[in-house]
Amino acid sequence: MTEQLLKFFVVFFVVVEPVSLIPVFSGLTEGAGARYRKKMAGKAALIALGICVLFAVAGARFLELMGIALSSFRIAGGSLLFLISLEMVFARTSGTKSTSPEEEESKKREDISVFPLAFPFIAGPGALATILLMAGEVWGKPFLFAGFLLMVTLVMAICWILMLATPRLMKILGVTGANVANRLSGVVLAALAVQFIVDGIRGSFLGSS
Repeated sequence: MTEQLLKFFVVFFVVVEPVSLIPVFSGLTEGAGARYRKKMAGKAALIALGICVLFAVAGARFLELMGIALSSFRIAGGSLLFLISLEMVFARTSGTKSTSPEEEESKKREDISVFPLAFPFIAGPGALATILLMAGEVWGKPFLFAGFLLMVTLVMAICWILMLATPRLMKILGVTGANVANRLSGVVLAALAVQFIVDGIRGSFLGSS
């Protein structure tokens, strides 16, 4: 159980990329006061957590209603995560996060907690796909599922802490330091994405869900 939860924590942490929030949050709150930054960071983390919990609780049921086997979703989710990992490794602007027009729009909005922070920067497609993949494996196991939700909450808490500490962290890391951390995380995510695909293919051929 501990090993399974640790695996999920690592995968989810890498997919969410809390470190990448540092330059993003810094740019979106540039010139704002400490009170505003704290409010936006807190709201964004809570809203993202709510989205993730909703997907964890209702995701597996949704797949059943749609007639989608978990093995098929592993292949699709793994493919999506692999594309995200390539963007991380090559330090490209992620199309799965937000587009340039959306980023420009977000700079004009007074409340940036829902968009673009909670979605798509924190609870983005990759994070939600990972939750659906893992939730399907622990569904029906109360203690494991509770631990699973705890890991989600822990990652959201880390995101919140990093956003609060953004001014100090930007002085230490800078944009270059954040990119280096993201590239290293991308390599790990690529390997995990391939494992998802392999497990999905194996499950499909063996006839398991």
